[in-house]
Amino acid sequence: MAGRLKDKVAIVTGAGSRGPGIGNGKAAAILFAREGAKVLCVDADVARAAETVGQIEKENGAAEAFAADVTRAADCKAMVERVATRWGGLDILHNNVGVESRFDLMETTEQEWDRVMAIDLKSMLLTTQAAVPAMEERGGGAITCVSSIAALVGHGRTAYAAAKAGVIGFVTSVAVQLGPKGIRVNGIAPGQVWTPMVERLGAEARERRKRAAPLGTEGNGWDVGWGAVYLASDEARWVSGHVLVIDAGLTLTTR
Repeated sequence: MAGRLKDKVAIVTGAGSRGPGIGNGKAAAILFAREGAKVLCVDADVARAAETVGQIEKENGAAEAFAADVTRAADCKAMVERVATRWGGLDILHNNVGVESRFDLMETTEQEWDRVMAIDLKSMLLTTQAAVPAMEERGGGAITCVSSIAALVGHGRTAYAAAKAGVIGFVTSVAVQLGPKGIRVNGIAPGQVWTPMVERLGAEARERRKRAAPLGTEGNGWDVGWGAVYLASDEARWVSGHVLVIDAGLTLTTR
């Protein structure tokens, strides 16, 4: 069904992929545009965002690339000001920025902890704070924050799991606060999807990840992107404070 986001204005952070292929943010940006939204594609590496914009424009969608470090409040404010100037407001914020950390408890340094918390969690605070006034002017909006199933099950990557669990706590807290303003806040917890971020793990790990979940099939950025479309659309008008798990049933086998 086309046009699910017709006349909406969206920001997607982390909208570029780290290599060839489709990451979660890139997929969300492309699908938002296909469904009729105008999309500001935000990335710390503007060339990555521009590549996403190029694909959107090939399909006659409306998008613009924007460079921002979403761990900085000034950059977050600037990206919201840009959509207001370009397209008149903001309806959707898709918080996709995140980095992995593969260190366990005793291996995690203070510097690594601070890095992951800033990118994976602090960014959610700063982007949301910047977006709220613009959404209030439109009478409401939809915010989605990408977490991970690492927040839901026992996991050896200490800083990453803690940050992604923090995202879920952020979602539930902010959903209560922003509900009276007509702003819905939800999360997505992807499972072991295969994206450019994990390409370096290699073919053996790819096959192992695919077989791990009950469905026994490989997930990708498009699977997460379609979840983002639903949560941003009016179909989810009564959904807030929810964390949508997209993992082929993997968490059912590990809880």
